[in-house]
Amino acid sequence: MMNFVSRVSRFRAIWISDFHLGTRGCKAEFLLDFLRHTESEYLYLVGDIIDDVIQKVLRKARKGTKVIYIPGNHDEWLREYTELQMGGVLLLPEALHVTADGRRLLVVHGDAFDGVMRYAKWLALLGDWAYELTLRLNNVFNRARRLFGYPYWSLSAYLKAKVKNAVQFVGDYANAISAEARERKVDGIVCGHIHHAEIRDIGGILYCNDGDWVESCSALVEHFDGSLEIIRWAELRALDPMSPALRPEPAHVEMTEA
Repeated sequence: MMNFVSRVSRFRAIWISDFHLGTRGCKAEFLLDFLRHTESEYLYLVGDIIDDVIQKVLRKARKGTKVIYIPGNHDEWLREYTELQMGGVLLLPEALHVTADGRRLLVVHGDAFDGVMRYAKWLALLGDWAYELTLRLNNVFNRARRLFGYPYWSLSAYLKAKVKNAVQFVGDYANAISAEARERKVDGIVCGHIHHAEIRDIGGILYCNDGDWVESCSALVEHFDGSLEIIRWAELRALDPMSPALRPEPAHVEMTEA
């Protein structure tokens, strides 16, 4: 466990994904704040990136960070350019990361293991529309809560956690992608795509999802001893999801570790 302090925190590796920049729900300022306050030897962009945060990433690459970009389904046009290096950023369809304690982790975006994306893209587009609608309702709902003095509460995250089909989808996805890791004879897998940050063991495979920067504002990090943690940046920095302004004072919040 660690507490965030108001300085640059250094990690061996960082994984971030699913920025969805330019959409209503994206927390671009929170993400930029995270990038300003963290440094790492390796920085993995695990898909669905797009847009101007890339400028900050390119500066990190020029300063020596090994930046690996793995395109996702929302930036899949970049998959035509994998195996190329642009501005110090290496584009790959997937990557293999070896932790400081010797664990081999396969890194993928994860959309290839989403049955809806593979077999019913029209349904995936409908799901994207419904998700965007939920985020809009979430904003209206939380403006009303604020008028009555209540703190921010994520309606979309609550629905995702409570709706039986959504819970089943997360479980099926994690099992499917962990099975691929087992088949590839690696120790674990790092992915994004489903906007559900977690670290857990699935049949001896370490499953790590780095979350997103729409709802959870989360990242997966590796410390220099090889241990892995989920950082939930908005909580650590006490940032208000309903306000674009950043509050400077840090909050001391424990993080999930494995």
